[in-house]
Amino acid sequence: MKKILITTGGGDCPGLNAVIRGIVKRAATTDYEIWGSIEAFQGILKDPVEIIHLTPDVVAGIHVKGGTILKTTNKFNPLKYPVQTADGKVVYENRINELASKIRDLAFDAVINIGGDGSQRISAELHRLGIPVIGVPKTIDNDLQATDFTFGFQTAVQCATESFDKLVTTAESHNRVMIMEVMGRDAGWIALHTAIAGGAEICLIPEIPYSVEKLVESIEKRFVNGRGFVNIVLSEGAKPIEGEVFGRKGDVGSEHIRLGGVAFELSAALRRSGCQHDIRETILGHIQRGGTPIAFDRVLSTLFGVKAMELVLEKNFGQMVSYRGNEVVSCSLSDATSGSRQVDLDNKMLLLARGLGIEFGD
Repeated sequence: MKKILITTGGGDCPGLNAVIRGIVKRAATTDYEIWGSIEAFQGILKDPVEIIHLTPDVVAGIHVKGGTILKTTNKFNPLKYPVQTADGKVVYENRINELASKIRDLAFDAVINIGGDGSQRISAELHRLGIPVIGVPKTIDNDLQATDFTFGFQTAVQCATESFDKLVTTAESHNRVMIMEVMGRDAGWIALHTAIAGGAEICLIPEIPYSVEKLVESIEKRFVNGRGFVNIVLSEGAKPIEGEVFGRKGDVGSEHIRLGGVAFELSAALRRSGCQHDIRETILGHIQRGGTPIAFDRVLSTLFGVKAMELVLEKNFGQMVSYRGNEVVSCSLSDATSGSRQVDLDNKMLLLARGLGIEFGD
C-alpha cells in the first residue's frame, strides 16, 4: 500500500473534519493508506512521531463536527520554528529540510496539507524540495488567493449574522449604538457579508481606514430627539485613518500579533469625538470558528477532500484545490501564495453595499 500524510494547520475551522473524511472515503477504493499528523507538521517533527492511521471507521460521521480530529497549531511553523535557548530567549530556526527528510524516511508517497496562507507557503517549500504535495485552502477570513471561497467562511458569516440579528432588536429597544466585532485580520469579507445580510448601518473593514468624525456624523443622522439606533459591524483588523490595528503580542511561536478588542477602542474614540448616545460592544471571537459547519461548508469541504485525493491519483502535485466559478478545480501553489484576497475598493459587493446606504467611515 502507498501512503498519504494529511495535516491540518493554523487556526481551526468548521469543515476541516469533512475534508479529512472526503479524502479517506475517496481513497477507500485505491491502493493508498491515509495517515494523519497530529498538530499539523508538529506530529512529524516530534521524536517519536505522532501520527494516526485514518481508516473509514475512524472518520465515520466526523463531517458534522467542528474542529479537527488531528488537532492543529499555529505556533510551530517549520519555516520559522521557535526554540528556547538556555538563557530563556526564543530563537527561530528553519526546519523545512528536516521535515522533508522525515517525510521521506516515513515513506509517504504524498502530502495533503490543509491550511491557510502560512500553511500553503509550507506546502510550496516542500514541493520545491521534491515532496509531492497537494494544498487544500482553509481560512474563515476567505482571504486566500486563487479561490472564490474557502470552507468555514460561510459558517462564520452565518454565526455572525445570527448574532447581529439579536443585537438589532436590543439596539432598537434601547436607542443604542451597538458595535459587533467579527474576525478578519487583513480582509473584511466576514464583516461585509454580515453587514449586508444583517442590514447594518456601518461596516468597518481593514481595507478602508475610517474617520471617527465621519462615523459620528453618520450616527447622528440616525437619531432624532435622542431616539434612534445604529448597528456597526467591525472587523478585528479595522483601523482608523493614521492609526494602527489594535492588538497585543502573540504567544511564543505565533506569527501574528493577537487581535481582538478593537470594538472597545472604537467605542472610546466615538465618545471622545462627541457621541453622547449609549454604546455597547460585543466581541464574537472564537464563537465564529467553532461548532457544526453549515451545509454549504460541509459540501465544499467534502468536494475539496475528494478533489485533493484525485490530484494525488493523477500525480498532479504542486497544486492547491480551488473553488472557481461554481466548480472545484486546482491552481498552482505559487499562484495560491502570490498574495492575499482582500476587499478591493471597486469590488462589486462593496459597491452594492454602498448602494444600500451602508457607511464605511471613509
